[in-house]
Amino acid sequence: MAAARLGVCVLLSLLRLPRDAFAAGAAAAGPGGGRGPGDGMNVLFIVVDDLRPVLGCYGDKLVKSPNIDQLASQSMVFSNAYAQQAVCAPSRVSFLTGRRPDTTQLYDFYSYWRVHAGNYSTMPQYFKENGYMTLSVGKVFHPGVSSNYSDDYPYSWSIPPFHPSAEKYENDKTCRGKDGKLYANLVCPVNVTEMPGGTLPDIQSTEEAIRLLNIMKTNRQKFFLAVGYHKPHIPLRYPQEFLKLYPLENITLAPDPWVPKKLPSVAYNPWMDIRQRDDVEALNVSFPYGPLPDDFQRQIRQSYYAAVSYLDVQVGLLLNALDNVGFSNNTIVVFTADHGWSLGEHGEWAKYSNFDVATRVPLMFYVPGMTTSPVSQGARVFPYLDPFIHIGGSAPQGQSKKVVELVSVFPTLAELAGLQVPPACPETSFGVVLCTEGRSIVHYFNVSEEKVEEGKEGCDDTGRCFNEEPVAFSQYPRPADTPQWNSDKPKLKDIRIMGYSMRTIDCRYTVWVRFDPNNFSADFRDVHAGELYMMETDPNQDYNIYNNTSHGWLLKKILGFLKH
Repeated sequence: MAAARLGVCVLLSLLRLPRDAFAAGAAAAGPGGGRGPGDGMNVLFIVVDDLRPVLGCYGDKLVKSPNIDQLASQSMVFSNAYAQQAVCAPSRVSFLTGRRPDTTQLYDFYSYWRVHAGNYSTMPQYFKENGYMTLSVGKVFHPGVSSNYSDDYPYSWSIPPFHPSAEKYENDKTCRGKDGKLYANLVCPVNVTEMPGGTLPDIQSTEEAIRLLNIMKTNRQKFFLAVGYHKPHIPLRYPQEFLKLYPLENITLAPDPWVPKKLPSVAYNPWMDIRQRDDVEALNVSFPYGPLPDDFQRQIRQSYYAAVSYLDVQVGLLLNALDNVGFSNNTIVVFTADHGWSLGEHGEWAKYSNFDVATRVPLMFYVPGMTTSPVSQGARVFPYLDPFIHIGGSAPQGQSKKVVELVSVFPTLAELAGLQVPPACPETSFGVVLCTEGRSIVHYFNVSEEKVEEGKEGCDDTGRCFNEEPVAFSQYPRPADTPQWNSDKPKLKDIRIMGYSMRTIDCRYTVWVRFDPNNFSADFRDVHAGELYMMETDPNQDYNIYNNTSHGWLLKKILGFLKH
């Protein structure tokens, strides 16, 4: 059985609203034309920073996330969804344009795709051109150069995006230590009343999103409201009462808190942004592999979970507001994250790798009348659930184990909303304004896993079956073969190696190859290292068997995937 799976895997691997903001009304639909299950519905797009699927609806027994679980109970949930690069700006530009990092040519934070690569349309821009009022709250695009210091306004948004005023204090010394002094710590539970302005950024984002929903209630125009939450991104700064949900004695270490013996040095991320926090710096941990003390590892994990429950409260308040304004019956809700975050697995912290813990994300779609029975207007679909008193979880309404990618969210949401699905990109698409390198996954919504497996087993055309088996493609750049101070976030000019990774249902296969930043080219004839992990026997990806298998011909398969 294991040998058969290996064979299959190797083959597969190959602000404020101005008075005139609504004046145009529902503009004439542009390229739209199809009809989907959510045809004519509004869209609420929730994206979270650095959230791995540590949620009750994903089987986590420790984390308390009743509101997100409640959303999952009415949604189609994808349990194997992956980001295209495990760092904020490249991932967000990728799924918001429907293009992979090699096409956006953004691997760091320091270029704007419309100038640097091509004038690609974005998902909110496409909805805007099809008559939607598009609104952005919080961190949707990564702020700064990568979104033209404007979150891509006015291309993507009908009005200037809202950013919470409290976010400018995010990295300040606001964490009170045991000595009573303030520090810029990694682990940072706070008394919110002592924070600048008496609030936190995600609280402000929720308040603004609710304000916009109430304004949209009085307007007949369809809306696309994107809400970006910052936690559990570091620093782990959240209301201190959430620590009560996670007594430290209940917190374990990662199941594999060691650096794997056969992990190529190029694959390791030395978590520099963690090391620069006051509390971690005080530990004087050796670079690059020196482990954090066990008790501090538990504190990080405890605070990450607490930050997730704090996030869950914000999501619960937002979804309850959707009920309150009467939109739960005619609004598609998407919930996802830009990438995951390592919590000590492989001796690593943060993201910056190709492992599942860094690339795997939650992904769910709530579509009234499709993922649920028809919802009557005014129905209470999302009553707020207090994580401090709510007991019990909710099973997803529907769940798919199919491997999917964030780059597919754009065409999927277009189809669900009844818009024409953007065409597939040609092999070279730098001059193509509207196309997608993902593909709609709506066809997975109504297919039972049993039927899929039966179809797979009964397929008599091996090549066709393998080609149809979905894979997720991620990548990560490095400046050198060994860990450096800039290994986590190398600037474009410093990239020398690119790790291309394919995830199938059976395995993760990665090759680290020479990369030229001057012409954005990868040389697959110059392989620096490789990784191969089998999910059935090694779900945590600890035992690299790359050197036990012949790979000469496999690079051609990966290169073929890159071209298409």
